[in-house]
Amino acid sequence: MIPIERRSFLALTLGASVLAAGAGRALAAAGPVKGGTLIAVINPEPPILTNTVNNHFSVNVVSPNIYDGLLSYDQQMNPIPALAERFELSPDKLSITFHLRKGVTWHDGTPFTSRDVAYSVLELWKKHHPRGRTTFGDVTAVETPDALTAVLRLSRPSAIILNALSAAESQVLPAHLYENTDPRTNPRNINPVGTGPFRFVEWKRGEYIAFERNPTYWDVGKPYVDRLIFRIIPDAASRAAAFETGEVVYGPFDPIPLADAARLRANPELALTTAGYQWLSPFFTFEFNVKSKITGDVRVRRAIAHAIDRKGLIEAAWYGFGTPATGPIPHYQKAYTKDVAGYPFDPAAAERLLDEAGYRRGADGVRFALWHDYSNDTESQQNTAEFLRQNLKAVGIDLKLRAADLPTYYKRVYTNYDYDTRSGQFSAMIDPSLGLYRLYATSSIAPGVPNTNGAQYSNPELDAVIETALRESDPAKRTEAFHAWQRIAMTDLPNIPLFELERVTLHSRRVKGLEDRPDAAFSSLKNLWLEGGA
Repeated sequence: MIPIERRSFLALTLGASVLAAGAGRALAAAGPVKGGTLIAVINPEPPILTNTVNNHFSVNVVSPNIYDGLLSYDQQMNPIPALAERFELSPDKLSITFHLRKGVTWHDGTPFTSRDVAYSVLELWKKHHPRGRTTFGDVTAVETPDALTAVLRLSRPSAIILNALSAAESQVLPAHLYENTDPRTNPRNINPVGTGPFRFVEWKRGEYIAFERNPTYWDVGKPYVDRLIFRIIPDAASRAAAFETGEVVYGPFDPIPLADAARLRANPELALTTAGYQWLSPFFTFEFNVKSKITGDVRVRRAIAHAIDRKGLIEAAWYGFGTPATGPIPHYQKAYTKDVAGYPFDPAAAERLLDEAGYRRGADGVRFALWHDYSNDTESQQNTAEFLRQNLKAVGIDLKLRAADLPTYYKRVYTNYDYDTRSGQFSAMIDPSLGLYRLYATSSIAPGVPNTNGAQYSNPELDAVIETALRESDPAKRTEAFHAWQRIAMTDLPNIPLFELERVTLHSRRVKGLEDRPDAAFSSLKNLWLEGGA
């Protein structure tokens, strides 16, 4: 790989992007055009470049361009080939055989084999991935009868493994570079070698992450662009300006202030869409540390649920991009969401519950104070925290806001458990078991692992229901398990699912090939091309 001087590299690509923005408007193409540099933006900056040990959404946006999964998924979320050309499920459902694609190589030229699959399943996904610890928990062994065959042996049938094998969820990493290391600190986490459509070039912290086209990619002819740059632009107004000038042409996950969405949507050079996120089923939640004295009282948790004006929150902080949640399973999965106990906005009910819990207003009108932690990476997150503070103040709760950068926030919540309440986003996923387990299962209390059961909530009854949802192959029994899951979760209320997010992708109209598949926002950009070329 040819080294590239950092400043000249970024200057060259930015200049080419701005110049081509004008040229592209005058040109139309009948089909994909090869060449050019696709400049995207990601915020916040990802901490590492593999989701195996950190599945923050920023990691999941960037890393599928480097790594592949065994499978991908079509518009109906049916599995389709990726690194595995096909698979077979045994009649007893206790083994899954994957037949791997021939001729695939890692970016360093080493052949991809079943050894990589076995290592990734047993040593990475089962041990380190926040969701994979559960998803692959029943895998007892991975047999490798030859270099292109991997057989997963299961202790019992699994209802979710085949829904969790994309690059956005379960990335296959190179065994020859990870074996006999600590995967959490392996230097390849920030200098990655994958099998994906783009090869890593460099990462200049706080500025950009650069990739180049993988000329030996197994999906012949792709990617279409020669270079892919993810710009790091922390300031929201600057990101919006970069789209308007053409310096940036693609950005997922609300790359601009939602307050600017209507104005930028009206720009004839730009397009805004909310498609491509359904696989994630993104939620915004208010979580409690149930080990804290005050928030350990379920009456307090229920009171806070009644004190929050969800519709008002969506309008004030998210500019209408959301739908009030009735539970942790998204509304469009209607078969799973009946008989859920709701908590309508009712400050009077909140006041009664707080009185019953013994927390009456003092002379200053305050019942008690709680710390509230959140990551301050977007304006909407900050506005949400302030809105929540005002809602709770109205019922006598002093919510003390404590914003932090992502590493500090993760350490405080998931390592030290030094918080009372927190707010943030999580994904319920296309199969609820994938996303919800980590918030509710006792076994998902995993100190030091982000995006797990930070509430430290434990209920043996719900644990048993979760096991049924994870393992049961009978659709009717599995549906009833999800009904029970929601009833218990919304009764005990370790967290309040506030609303389902509508995430925003903004892009230049020069960018072609965008898909509306349910997992498009977490897919590689190998199908994108630039009208007018470079």
